[in-house]
Amino acid sequence: MLAPKGRKIFCLNNISPAGTEKFRKGYTLTENIDEAAGILVRSADMKEMNFPEGLRAIARAGAGVNNIPIERCSENGIVVFNTPGANANSVKELVVAGLLLASRDIYGGIKWVRDNAGNPDITKLAEKAKKNFSGHEIKGRTLGIIGLGAIGVQVANSAVSLGMNVLGYDPYLSVKSAWTLSPMVKHADTPEEVYAVSDFITIHVPAMDSTRHMINAETISRMRDGIKIMNFARDVLVDEEALRDALTSGKVSAYVSDFPNTVSAALPNSIVLPHLGASTEEAEENCAVMAAVQLQDYLDNGNITNSVNFPETNAGTCGAEARVAILHRNIPAMLSGITSFFGSSGLNIENLINKAKGSYAYTLVDISHKMPDDTTERLREINGVLRVRRVKERS
Repeated sequence: MLAPKGRKIFCLNNISPAGTEKFRKGYTLTENIDEAAGILVRSADMKEMNFPEGLRAIARAGAGVNNIPIERCSENGIVVFNTPGANANSVKELVVAGLLLASRDIYGGIKWVRDNAGNPDITKLAEKAKKNFSGHEIKGRTLGIIGLGAIGVQVANSAVSLGMNVLGYDPYLSVKSAWTLSPMVKHADTPEEVYAVSDFITIHVPAMDSTRHMINAETISRMRDGIKIMNFARDVLVDEEALRDALTSGKVSAYVSDFPNTVSAALPNSIVLPHLGASTEEAEENCAVMAAVQLQDYLDNGNITNSVNFPETNAGTCGAEARVAILHRNIPAMLSGITSFFGSSGLNIENLINKAKGSYAYTLVDISHKMPDDTTERLREINGVLRVRRVKERS
């Protein structure tokens, strides 16, 4: 029988009990980060944090990880998880609301009613004023989607059901996304194809150096006059200074964003929301559950699911005498060095999985014999090894 170990988890933000209750007996929540084996986080900025020596993993209850120092975590052998798709429905629903807010001046109409709340003739005046807030239906219009991940696919399918023509662009379309995407969605080979024909454009890509300011003066110039742009992904994807000119000139007729900042909050012809995309009870619960389950599976079994810095790895539950996890650089001769170590130590390898992701790699090894006490220390001496962890051993 493999003996379970007690482990402590630190919550850097308020995490839904639906997630923390998923930890098995033996796990406890701690208020002392220095004793934590794992951290659950939502939006807290971790970039300047000092991590305790015993920290093994960080699980972000959400998709974006720009609040976590990924490279530093990788160098310290700390696995960083996120929860892609857990909040997809919540964001999708807000994007649909954004479509309606952009197509009809609902916000202007609401404001007019509020401003005239004390007028006894408001009913009569409303019939005259409503023409100032008219818009158009979204049925039959073209929605261009940049990025067909978990959220983009759901937006595309919903738009199809609302009678829109949908054109999507994603050079990295996954098999899972392809299977769930409506056959009514047309595929573009380039973003320029999307810009040229869309009445609405919505972006659903991660914030990276390659996507920063992907919507800029040049790309806007390729769009239809009166284009409506929606951004429920990250504010840095849009050059909002350039967008200001386009909104002022009318080239862009409306901008709906979920990311308030000193620039976006003052843009003309825009509606900026206070980052409401994943702010539903259901999304918070889904993200918390996924984060907790992934974190526990890594700490208990060494399995990695939805990590942003180390490769997907699943060896199931360990049935061997022991399991050891080795986080290392993705360089030549690493695997041979690891297997040679076990062979020269007289330890038989029962099962081995080796995966790589960019500059980093992960090797999970099941051993048929009890490991000597100094096994992890000796493994760390191999050039390129970042961290070694005894995952499980028989008592």
